[in-house]
Amino acid sequence: MKKAGIWLDQKEAKVITLADDSEEIRTIYSQIETRERTPGESKIYGRFGKQYLSDEKTREIKIDAQLKRYLNEVIQTLEDKDELMIFGPGKTKKELEKLIRNHPRMYAKLKEIKIAKQMTENQKVAYVKDFFAN
Repeated sequence: MKKAGIWLDQKEAKVITLADDSEEIRTIYSQIETRERTPGESKIYGRFGKQYLSDEKTREIKIDAQLKRYLNEVIQTLEDKDELMIFGPGKTKKELEKLIRNHPRMYAKLKEIKIAKQMTENQKVAYVKDFFAN
């Protein structure tokens, strides 16, 4: 039986898989660029007559698309797991839960979502082992 704990934030996801007496850690890096600067960019808005135009909405759409691509990559690694637990800081784990809800078989495997602060890799493995030991 494969059990997986997923620690994630916007920079990376650690998929910690426990199977029998072995453990496997896979790191998935996101390509989300939150502070991207366009060459030649000078102001956060442009003025055309009496209108001010901002590229803020375009950036939000781009970041949302990058986040969705990142989370779908995480979901692909979870398809062969029997039990899942998600933990980590921020709101990215809730976004992953929303996407998992679209996969009923996978959503049934989701046991819990927990808030966790930054941890070392060993702490993350121990956290997952403790969760599934109970």
